[in-house]
Amino acid sequence: MSPTLDALIAALRRLPGVGPKSAQRYAFHMLQHDREGAALLGRSLAEAVQKIKHCERCNTFSEQSLCDTCSSARRDPGLLCVVETPADQLMLEQTLSYSGYYFVLMGRLSPLDGIGPDDLHIQRLLSRVNDGLVSEVILATNFTAEGEATAHYLGMMLKRQGLKVSRLARGVPVGSELEYVDASTIAQALRDRRGFSGA
Repeated sequence: MSPTLDALIAALRRLPGVGPKSAQRYAFHMLQHDREGAALLGRSLAEAVQKIKHCERCNTFSEQSLCDTCSSARRDPGLLCVVETPADQLMLEQTLSYSGYYFVLMGRLSPLDGIGPDDLHIQRLLSRVNDGLVSEVILATNFTAEGEATAHYLGMMLKRQGLKVSRLARGVPVGSELEYVDASTIAQALRDRRGFSGA
């Protein structure tokens, strides 16, 4: 194969979950069946890399110095939700059930991968929560070992700042049947149970 094709396959392998065979398949497909799409993808990636930066306030992706969410005056300034990635932020926004602001860590603590507190913009987070407006920080990191460690680390640090700190609840998914839910999820749901408020 040509060095250019090898370079394309190597570039595609940088995507998460894409191994050598998948990268090869994508490269051949685009070159054989969708050269116009390949050119569009290349232009879009180049433009995104050039134009998209981080919001100065919440650290998410934005083309402006402040993202649309941080620029909105309709949000609740007392609530700040901490998430790992812009994708997590988008998922929370799509629920239409949260009206506060965000801070995006752009990762999670992972000592095995060499990711420590300095890599997560924690000093920026501390500056953000001490703006005199934030009264509650919601820790919405993922429920992985690293996400839990990150939530614990941040929770301890934020409580020392005198802030109310909460964590997303865990439990049985809506619409599921108990016999099909794994035991650890049911155990967590029992631990996080809440009072019945029926009429």
